[in-house]
Amino acid sequence: MPHAQLASGITIEYETFGSPNDPPLLLVMGFTAQMVAWHDGFVQRLVDGGRFVIRFDNRDCGLSTKIDGRIPDIMAVISAALSDQPDQMPPVPYTLSDMAADAIGLLDHLSIDRAHIVGASMGGMIAQIMAIEYPQRVITLTSVMSQPGDPDVGQPTAEAAAILLSQPATDRESYIDSSAGWMVWHSKKYRNEQRSRDEAAALFDRSFYPQGALRQMAAIYASGRRGEQLSQLDVPTLVIHGRDDTLISPSGGLRTAELIPGAHLLYLADMGHDLPEPLWPMLCGSILIHTQGS
Repeated sequence: MPHAQLASGITIEYETFGSPNDPPLLLVMGFTAQMVAWHDGFVQRLVDGGRFVIRFDNRDCGLSTKIDGRIPDIMAVISAALSDQPDQMPPVPYTLSDMAADAIGLLDHLSIDRAHIVGASMGGMIAQIMAIEYPQRVITLTSVMSQPGDPDVGQPTAEAAAILLSQPATDRESYIDSSAGWMVWHSKKYRNEQRSRDEAAALFDRSFYPQGALRQMAAIYASGRRGEQLSQLDVPTLVIHGRDDTLISPSGGLRTAELIPGAHLLYLADMGHDLPEPLWPMLCGSILIHTQGS
């Protein structure tokens, strides 16, 4: 599988699908999620719609560079963010801006000047920052089940937060068993525990690296509010969110759409914090419509 060695020293694992002659579409995955969480069937729908699709592992995840040994004071980071006291923010190993720079570096590696950017969850936050900091590189923005860095919106339910912050698994069997907890934020209508177990097994076998979670979480909380910058964006934007999302509550997507001038909102009744296969026709169709004509 190809990888890109960035000028920063970070190595990014990636895959491409379709013809390089088609409009490029970069998929950015979320918190601790490997690029294969963009399922092959989802990707193929975008390819069949005439897009050159790129997916990749964020730093500290999958087969990309791991920032070993740097442990942030996560409770102090979260406290500073939730109390809106950026001056109290302790140092963090990296921010979402650094992760956005990784994605831009991958586009550079592929000699792509401009691309459609689609980000899910934390990936939506990274995609937003790409549009803010590198608007000349972003043709369109699609922010999926994400939020604008505002601690007043998009917060998880107590039950979802408990699963998210629970002690990580230490071996393959316990990791697969822990996947039952994912049901808390999965789409209610399409939950399937066996499918979650199968996916957990495949993810563990590809790369098991729970140490990256604290650094990615610190990056999310340390990156602050984006509301003012998003309100000044001049990038065609589609915001997708599910009414059943308990991990990033719907207010996160609604606020994102409210902030970005001219943003279109796709608000789905049967969607939680996942991309269930029965919704792929709607999700991929909407992305293809949003990214057509350029």
